[in-house]
Amino acid sequence: MKKISILSLHLGYGGIEKCVSALANLLSDKYEIEIACSYKLYDNSVFELDDKVKVKYLTNVKPNHKELRDAIKRKNIFKIIKELIKGINVLRLRRKTMIKYIKNTDSDIVISTRDIFDDWLGEYGSDDIVKIGWEHNHYHDNLKYAREIIRACSKLDYLVLVSKNLEDFYKKQLIKSKCKCIYIPNVLDNIPDKPAPLKEKRLISVGRLSPEKGFDELLVIFNKIVKNNPDWCLDIIGDGKEKSKLEKYIKEHKLEDKVTLHGFRNKDYIDKMLQKSSIYLMTSHTESFGIVLIEAMSHGLPCIAFSSAEGARELIDSGRNGYLINNRNFEAYIKKVEDLMYDQKTRKAIGNEGRQSIKKYEGKEVVKDWYNLIERK
Repeated sequence: MKKISILSLHLGYGGIEKCVSALANLLSDKYEIEIACSYKLYDNSVFELDDKVKVKYLTNVKPNHKELRDAIKRKNIFKIIKELIKGINVLRLRRKTMIKYIKNTDSDIVISTRDIFDDWLGEYGSDDIVKIGWEHNHYHDNLKYAREIIRACSKLDYLVLVSKNLEDFYKKQLIKSKCKCIYIPNVLDNIPDKPAPLKEKRLISVGRLSPEKGFDELLVIFNKIVKNNPDWCLDIIGDGKEKSKLEKYIKEHKLEDKVTLHGFRNKDYIDKMLQKSSIYLMTSHTESFGIVLIEAMSHGLPCIAFSSAEGARELIDSGRNGYLINNRNFEAYIKKVEDLMYDQKTRKAIGNEGRQSIKKYEGKEVVKDWYNLIERK
């Protein structure tokens, strides 16, 4: 039986971590799987892991980003220096332990999930192992980031991209290296037996509360919608550094009774909320794949997104299984939301098309692509 190692920063909340857990579970039916984590943020993985999957934590430290930000905010110079030193030591330990793992692993195949791990895997990985990079992020016109990925992956055997758009881009950039680019989409955990009834006056969005996700703009959009539709509400599931900013906007615009910030929640909770909702809203500036979109589609929710989210463009056939709004046009976005709010028949038709279109992302389909890659000679 082949052994596969997956290099992961941690197994806490996050899109990459969700994908790592899903892939590990799928592959564990056929291979010996070990996840090597730099940090142990929680006692257990946030996303459920099969008992056959082994997890190896490489350090007993945690990142101190929050502590450093708090020290800077309070302008406590002594605390800032202390946290800076601690942060440097954490990064040094992360590098030392991951490189040691890469050098000493007895795995046949190693899959890296971060650009820094790509770099170390290419530099220190044995010639006897198959080295695979797995890129989840879209460079979104940030050519500096793209060049870093290209440099880091040039010594790997394969680079797996989660969208066809990314595969096309990196294939051209890596044409002179030994690294071969392969498109394998992210995995949908499951498709619910029954779609959401789409009867409740609830809008929903799920994701990390960070600038690129555009939740600040979602609140601006909803604030205009709710003025004409006061019986509708908005649920936002997720957490992140933008939370206080969003809370401030909600309070200033007296939306406390209309908008709920649920924080981080597990899959069961999210599934229950999706089943109670009628329209899914995405306002991301950039999105490599859009796992939350296919999850919403699996529940039969009609989805609306800005076309700036590259992953959304790959998933949504506008007007058939969802809607794409060009040029981040708020008024056009609002109109499409309100059109769906007033028309349950169209909500169901669009939602049903979305539900059908995402069947190809089920685990049993996607894992075939991974098997083909792993079994390559």
